[in-house]
Formats: sequence, structure tokens, C-alpha cells
Amino acid sequence: MTLTPFNQSPSSSRSSVITTGSAWALCLAFSIAVFLSPALWNGFAIVFFDTGGYVGRVLDMTLAPGRSFFYGLFLWATSLGWWSFWGPVLAQSLFTLWIIRLTLRCHDLPAGPAATAAFCGGLGLLTGISWYTSQLMPDALVPLVVLGLWLLGFRWEKLGPSERAGLAALVLLGLLSHMSCMALAIGLIIVILIGMIVLRGRGWPLSVSIQPPAAVVITSLLLMPLLHLALVGKATYTPGGPVFVFGGLVQDGLAQRWLADHCPVPGIKLCGLQERIPKTADDFLWGDSSPFQDIGGWSGAADAELGYLVKACIKTYPGAFIWTSLRATGQQMIRVETGDGLDEYQPAVRAFFTELLPRTARPFNAARQQQGRITQPLFDAWNTVHVPIAHLSVLGLLIVAGWGLRARRHDLAGLAFFTLLALLGNAFICGALSNPHDRYQSRLVWLATLVVGMAAVCWWQQRMKKDI
Repeated sequence: MTLTPFNQSPSSSRSSVITTGSAWALCLAFSIAVFLSPALWNGFAIVFFDTGGYVGRVLDMTLAPGRSFFYGLFLWATSLGWWSFWGPVLAQSLFTLWIIRLTLRCHDLPAGPAATAAFCGGLGLLTGISWYTSQLMPDALVPLVVLGLWLLGFRWEKLGPSERAGLAALVLLGLLSHMSCMALAIGLIIVILIGMIVLRGRGWPLSVSIQPPAAVVITSLLLMPLLHLALVGKATYTPGGPVFVFGGLVQDGLAQRWLADHCPVPGIKLCGLQERIPKTADDFLWGDSSPFQDIGGWSGAADAELGYLVKACIKTYPGAFIWTSLRATGQQMIRVETGDGLDEYQPAVRAFFTELLPRTARPFNAARQQQGRITQPLFDAWNTVHVPIAHLSVLGLLIVAGWGLRARRHDLAGLAFFTLLALLGNAFICGALSNPHDRYQSRLVWLATLVVGMAAVCWWQQRMKKDI
């Protein structure tokens, strides 16, 4: 038998439930519309140059440099076997909405329908978040991994059993979807471990649980090669790491310097191709006339040579490598423009969506992106808002950290510091170990805006209590 409060009739109780359900339905519809707005306007999910590579992994059942087989499986599963590519972007939007709401609740901030919708709407307007949730790329999962590791490591006691399991699964998906995400997560586990040591005995109301996030990261490290072995017959990680690092050395001039100082070297084919090595990583990795193509390109034949050269360059010029790495990290930190590469013609992607997946040919080709209507001027307009907000938000993390300690909101201070370290780690991994691109940092920087917004709400609540 269900009992109702003495001052509340059963009908009023049912009315309250209906009202709450309606509010959450409106929140869900509004927030998802915000996160899908670029795709809805485009008429199809947003694609990037790399998107076809992820689709191709499942179609070919092969591994390829920098293209996760598991994100390809995610696209296949959420599109219901390539039936509709609205499925993946809808899933990414739902994941993002859920983790934002969970983050608010676990920090004792308003997390009801109105507050959740307000945060989602604000992020959609002030940051580039929607261009990632609407895109068929694993970039949308990177910030969710950061928030997931924070919640598992520092808010474990506030999570219910289903929330813990859901976060673990979501973080695991992100880790398997991109190797840079896995590298970032390993660094953040070290941060959590240091945080546990530093906080021990201080009496701060911020507990640390290293086991849950560490278990998820260790699981990903073990699971990826095992699943690769079962699915494609190779017990390995997603290939391509040394190639991208060598591209960064080309961009910094260290690769050319080593070849000039040491060639000829037996077995190093690039010694005979020095004059054709371009000045940028992108031209070396993707240019049709690049000597990279002559030594095997992305077939894997060049991996051993480039891996050797990476080690040799770092060993020979350690000081120069450290300096160029710091410089690239700094450059990556401030490169946060929305729309990097989305206005470019995507011939490789077109082949997948029109030839290999004929069901998608008509809506794909009719989309604004394929019609050339997603242009740089469009993103220039958005970036008049997104770029300054991103830079101010990153600086705001330092303010939030200091304010949180003074106001005894150690949870928000810790979240701000954790987010700042995640941004720095991402900038090093993507900027220094590859080469700086705006999308690497803009996909993640909305976390800073979220944390600053959370701190602003908390500050306002405390001020209102004082006024009362």
C-alpha cells in the first residue's frame, strides 16, 4: 500500500509526478536539440576527414594508424548497422547531457530540469560543444572521460551503483576510442594518486578513491589488444603513434636536423629523400608528394624506420626536444577555435558514405556540409564568442581554485585544478607529441566553462544565504 503525506492527496501526488516528468521531458528535448543543432541545421551528422577511417575499420575488419576499431564499432552499433547516422550523434548528446547533470548533482548544485537545461544551453551558445556532439568523431568522448575519471575518483561516495557502472562503461568507451584519450587518462590517474597522497591527513572534506578510475584504465590497457586479437587477429594497440610523433619532429625541424647531421645511415631511406621533406607535419603525413609515401606511408612499412628516428632525435637533441615540446604545448593551449577542418572537402569520407554505404548517399550529399555551405566565415562568427570565452574560462579555473579553498568548497577547487591539468596534459599529448591543431583543445575546453559556471552558481547561492 502506498502512503501519501497527510497534507497531500493521491491526486496531487500524481500531478506532481506528471509535472516533474514533463519538466524532465522538456529538459531532455531542449538539451538534445542544443547538442544536435549543427547536425540538424546541416541535415546530416557532421563529418571530419578522419570519419571514413573509423567506418572503414569495421567494413574492412582491419586496423589502421590513428583510427580506433572500437569507435568504428560504436558507429556501427549506434547507427543500427549503418542504418542511420543520427544514432551515434544522439548517443553522444545523451552521454554529454547525463554526465553534465551528474556532475552538477555530485557537487550539490541545482541539478533539476531547469538548471540542467540552462547549463546545456549556455555551453551550446558559449562553446563549441555542439560541433563535437554532432560530429562522427571520438572527440566528443574525450571531455566525458575527464569528467568520468573525476567523478569516479573524487565523488565515488555520491554515486549510486548504476551511476558507477554507467560512468565506468562510458570512460572505457572513450579510452578504447582514441589512444590520446588513453594517454591522457594514464596521466590523470597519476594526478588522482598524487591527490590522494596530498589530501591524506589534511581533514579536507574531499575523499579520494583511486581504485575505481585506475581499474577502468587498466581494463582498457588489457582489453584493447585482447579484443583486437579476437576481432582482427592482432594483439596490439591502435597503431600509428611513432608516425605522428615523427611528424611533430618534422614540424619542429629536429627530424631534418638529425638527418643532415647523421646521414647516410644504413636502412634509413629518408636519408636519400631529405630535400623533399616538407616543413610541416601535415604536409609530411598527408601530402601526396611527401617522402613518407615513398617509404611506405600508412601501410605500416615505415613504422620501424620512423620509430628508430624518433628515439634517435630525442636522444641526440634532448634539450631542443624539451624546448619545442613546451613551445608546442603552449601553442596548443591557446588554439581553441571551433570548426577546425570542417569546412574542407572530404573526398575520402564521400567515398564511404556514397559508394560503400549507398543507403546514406542521398542525405549525405544533400547536407549543407557537402554542398560547401559550412564555411570558414561561419566559424569566424562563432569564434568571436567561443575563443574569448575559452581563454577566460581557462584563466577562471585558477580563480575558482583559489576561491574554492577560501570558501571551503574544496570539491570545486579540486575540480578546477583537475580540469586545468587535463587541459595541460591534452595540450602536451596532442601539441608536443603530434602538432598543434585547434580541434584538439577546443573539443575539451568547454569543461573549463562548465566548472567556472558551477562556481558562479555556488558563489551566488552563498551570497543569497548571507543576505537572508
